[in-house]
Amino acid sequence: MEVEQVLHMNGGDGKRSYASNSLNPRAVISRVKPIVDASIEKLCYTHLPTECLKIADLGCSSGPNTLFAVSNIIDKIHKTCKKLNWQPPTLQVFLNDLPGNDFNTVFKSLPDFYKKLDEKKYIEPCFIAGMSGSFYGRLFPSNSLHFAHSSYSLMWISKVPKGLVTKGGEGLNKGNIYIAKTSSHAVFNEYFEQFKRDFTVFLRSRAQELVSGGSMVLTTMGSIRSNDPLSIWEFVGLKLHDMVLDGLIEEKKLDTFNMPYYAPTADEVKEVIEAEGSFILQNLETFRNDWDFYIKQVNCGFDKKARAAILSTDIRAVGEPILASEFGEKAMDDLFCRFEEDVLDHMEKENCQFIDLVISLTKQR
Repeated sequence: MEVEQVLHMNGGDGKRSYASNSLNPRAVISRVKPIVDASIEKLCYTHLPTECLKIADLGCSSGPNTLFAVSNIIDKIHKTCKKLNWQPPTLQVFLNDLPGNDFNTVFKSLPDFYKKLDEKKYIEPCFIAGMSGSFYGRLFPSNSLHFAHSSYSLMWISKVPKGLVTKGGEGLNKGNIYIAKTSSHAVFNEYFEQFKRDFTVFLRSRAQELVSGGSMVLTTMGSIRSNDPLSIWEFVGLKLHDMVLDGLIEEKKLDTFNMPYYAPTADEVKEVIEAEGSFILQNLETFRNDWDFYIKQVNCGFDKKARAAILSTDIRAVGEPILASEFGEKAMDDLFCRFEEDVLDHMEKENCQFIDLVISLTKQR
């Protein structure tokens, strides 16, 4: 499986698209806004006045959240310039994601975005461009970026660890699609080593691209204990296993399929940052919430059945392309129906929570 070809959210703006089912990432962007604001303000003090400030949103996906994060950043730059009585700079924003991302939907929304900027009477122009490619490698010229932002993207690693399938084609993580209670310590080690390699490359690449003193705010799904994460993907794996028992999915396919995903702990993140050595860790915060917290936040009147339906549709919008590439499109309706029936009972029984890590970094001078 070539991850770059199948790792993308459901495109378009239909009822199963990521654009229509991304309430949780939006809630996370709002929660992290004070941390992003503090980083932007410090950046302005350090690098303004300048003619052009260059910003990258890494793993931007598609839908309203893409430009929601960018809009928050632009607003903070203008507010800071007004406070300092400085002329705001020209802004250049790069939206990055893998080639399979639905950039067309993003670009179609740009006219409305620019109209809103005009309504705010922002005089200096903002230029937005797409940058297709993996952030596990170089994307931009050396010393060209001032600020990099990423939300809910870094938990997607560059590839499934090779060691999870033996040379003879046997799966090391049988019956699971991610680290689970029944996974061996060897499975955890394979994932952890791949995360360390990928995050090191990510940091090294951004260190070359950011100007001296440039900064990043990265939000990723994490875990308290990464060798027993109670991840939502573990639960998806349980539903796929039920489908194997019912003869609807081949056992071999489940035994050899694993998600290109890793939710690190705060200590694991610190370990890689310190070992790579290009950045000063300004702040690392951990947030914990029930899987359905963001649904209650929007409408606390939703009953359990309604919350389960929304959660199922949201996870389907994220995982359907990669899961369908292995198990087939026909299996998806059954899979997410089973998910919807049992997810909240499982969450309450196991006390499952989303763990979000927010990492604020400054490039060493």
